[in-house]
Amino acid sequence: MSDANDSHVLLVRLAGPLQSWGITGRFARRDTHSRPTKSGVIGLCAAALGLHREEPLGELAELRFGVRADRPGTPLRDYHTVGGGRYPLRPRDLITDHQRAAKATTEPLPVPPSGDAPEPGSFGRADLDAWYGAPKYVTADPMSGALVSKEVRRHSLITERWYLADAAFLVGLEHRDTDLLERVAHALEHPKRLLWLGRKACPPSGDLAVGIVPGSLREVFETHALLPDAVGHEAEPSHAVPRGRPWAWIESPQPLPGVGPLSDQPVHFGADGGAHGLRWETRHRITIAAHARGWDIIL
Repeated sequence: MSDANDSHVLLVRLAGPLQSWGITGRFARRDTHSRPTKSGVIGLCAAALGLHREEPLGELAELRFGVRADRPGTPLRDYHTVGGGRYPLRPRDLITDHQRAAKATTEPLPVPPSGDAPEPGSFGRADLDAWYGAPKYVTADPMSGALVSKEVRRHSLITERWYLADAAFLVGLEHRDTDLLERVAHALEHPKRLLWLGRKACPPSGDLAVGIVPGSLREVFETHALLPDAVGHEAEPSHAVPRGRPWAWIESPQPLPGVGPLSDQPVHFGADGGAHGLRWETRHRITIAAHARGWDIIL
């Protein structure tokens, strides 16, 4: 039932081998924030609920957001190369762009060594809402007749992608409508779409929704113990463990003087990246209470 007076907080555990929460990244360099972004977490909830990209976020965007860095993780740079030679085209490469499909299938293909001349035929004419990314030019391999990319890159394009390795965060989503929080919690444990910690290379591990409790974000962060993931291995340096006083970032309902805003308030999502607004947050060093609640969760 909805509570008209007191706020409740849905606690979400975000942990896994890798996480990546981009803020300003572009194709050549994909960054990651030092912690989960509100846009990324609301997108995670929207995917769990089965919302389409262009669907209005409604009450999801109104959730007050906070995150506690129980285990900040280690920045990890991943080296990528793109291109560098010809490669076979997949059917879906052509299906997603009918103009290139027409060019590939209407031009006569070269006669292979066997002497059997292949006949050009129609191939995929379906238009999709978003472009998949087929190569700009297509041609036929002179030996096999297979469609391949025509433009050969002499040098591969190098991209730089950043991740957080072995991080664990406790996210709080605060709202007065407990029915909404219960729907989101159920969806996170029974998602209608696949869930990622920022990118598709980053699946979550273990439980995500770990409880709905009354109180404000800061009160809840202070009265819940560090996640079990926060305990490091003996071989790790001591600074990897937050020693019971982790940092937390809590959204402010109004702009704060002298504090720069973050551009991660989701307005809507879309294939083109969607739109985001500004929001403000305060940073706190959290002292975990002696009587803090422990955890009984799957890691």
